[in-house]
Amino acid sequence: MKPVRLPAAATRTLPRWAIFALGLLYILPGLIGREPWKNDDAASFGVMWTMAHGSWQDWLWPNIAGLSVTDEGPLAFWLGALGIKLFGWALGDVFAARVATLGIFLLGVSAVWYTTYNLGRRPEAQPLRLAFGGQPEPDDFGRTLADAAVLIYLGCLGLLVHSHETTAEPLQVALLALTLYRSVRYMELPSARNAVLAGLALGLLTLTRGWVVPAALLLALFACTRFLAMPAARSLRELGLAALVAAAVTALWAVPALLARPYGQEPLAAWLAWNLSQLKVSGFDGLRTFFRVGVWFFWPAWPFAAWAVWAWRRQSNLLHIVVPTTFVTAATVLVLLNPAAEQGHLLMLLPPLAIMAAFGLLTMQRGAINAIDWFSVMVLTLCAAVLWIFYYAQLTGWPAKPAHNVLKLIPGFTPEVRWPALLVGLCATAGWFLLVHWRISRRPAVLWRAVVLSSGGLILIWILLMTLFLPNVNYSKSYAAVAKQAAAALPAGTECVQTNVTPAQRASFAYFGRLPFTGVAGGECRVMLLQDSIKSRSHQQQPGPEWQLLWEGRRASDRSERFRLFQRMQ
Repeated sequence: MKPVRLPAAATRTLPRWAIFALGLLYILPGLIGREPWKNDDAASFGVMWTMAHGSWQDWLWPNIAGLSVTDEGPLAFWLGALGIKLFGWALGDVFAARVATLGIFLLGVSAVWYTTYNLGRRPEAQPLRLAFGGQPEPDDFGRTLADAAVLIYLGCLGLLVHSHETTAEPLQVALLALTLYRSVRYMELPSARNAVLAGLALGLLTLTRGWVVPAALLLALFACTRFLAMPAARSLRELGLAALVAAAVTALWAVPALLARPYGQEPLAAWLAWNLSQLKVSGFDGLRTFFRVGVWFFWPAWPFAAWAVWAWRRQSNLLHIVVPTTFVTAATVLVLLNPAAEQGHLLMLLPPLAIMAAFGLLTMQRGAINAIDWFSVMVLTLCAAVLWIFYYAQLTGWPAKPAHNVLKLIPGFTPEVRWPALLVGLCATAGWFLLVHWRISRRPAVLWRAVVLSSGGLILIWILLMTLFLPNVNYSKSYAAVAKQAAAALPAGTECVQTNVTPAQRASFAYFGRLPFTGVAGGECRVMLLQDSIKSRSHQQQPGPEWQLLWEGRRASDRSERFRLFQRMQ
């Protein structure tokens, strides 16, 4: 017996303009006006910038001003570099690279929506017919579920920061959602055409972050065919075709990189070694990361998804249960096996979890839905109020304690009022209160009412952070200022600089300071940029007596890290 009874009134969809506006409010803050932040965001931008301003060899060998970065794959870097080539003259290289990030976000959201829509309109997913009629039409039911899945997806805490970074991870999660969609289409209508399209998605995924995840997803898709008792011989033949298409897509980069050996390097060998390193089981690091971080990373999707598994347990052979559950299982196994599990790996679970959560939402009791609403209202409103208090305090010095707590994190920073940002923050806050008033006063019966406040409140918090506090974050996480200081101290006519800095630091000094780094760290140059620690003796480094100190500096927000520029005098 199906566990769902639902009137047609509960399947009113969100207006298309509302979904579009929510998407823009979600993705644009954090793309506009933000400098590349340290670590992965700056490092990935460095690869894109090097490609865009380099030769064809840089497109085959991902690198940051000569430093090899072949751990993942080139596709995300190609898209960012293409954005710089096309729009860099008008938007600047940093924002032009993020045009691809905007497109990637739209791809992921669209794939989640269409996957849920196709699953939701299937006959076995429909709610029970009511005694006197009035149940929703299949297409209306599918659209409502798809709207709910998108709201849950946008409300997931783990997606927020990662979806705004210029790294390979947003592209991986978007292509995983696309693979999920193509898998559903293949399960609905097994054919060579749908297998080829699924293989195309898997191939793009391979070019993004290696073959391990696509291989696991292909196995998951085959497992789905077995759960649904599809003919094994036909499934093997068509999924084998999908694997061949994926391999052909990957070969578009792998073969030229292998034959051309750009700059005398072997990027394919390093890429294959990185892939194999993800399959080495090492203790319980992946398990600890999954449970320690996953509780908040997957919120609010995981409670609804867990409820879906329970509510539909008697119909476990249905497509809308089998496919997302199998993909979640496959992604979970990869996270647990990875010896260096990190938050980015958890992103793989978000698209199938959001889809599962939409079907779990169907059977949630009204009391549970109201509890989630009130939790969202109280917690997110409190967070917004705290942000406004800290913003006012840093400008006026009152209250003293919040002002001290904010400014001690960014010593040397002088806050000032940025009127456009303040106006956006005020409008977003007013919009939040209007949304809460609509939810509480009208008590709509629509299915997605339980998650609209969670996603709307999270968008409010992000807008406040990326408007009111964007200068603070840029000051704290960007190397732009220190890179320009080093550039000012660089001797005239310097042709190359050797260095020991990290990839993110190298990208920032190359872009903001235009330092001409040598292709091999430690190469013979007359100028050296050295990074070490002021506090830790074990990390302090001192070059030989033939090196003369030209400049020393650090980011004002970092009390340990320092940079020194030396020139060889002999």
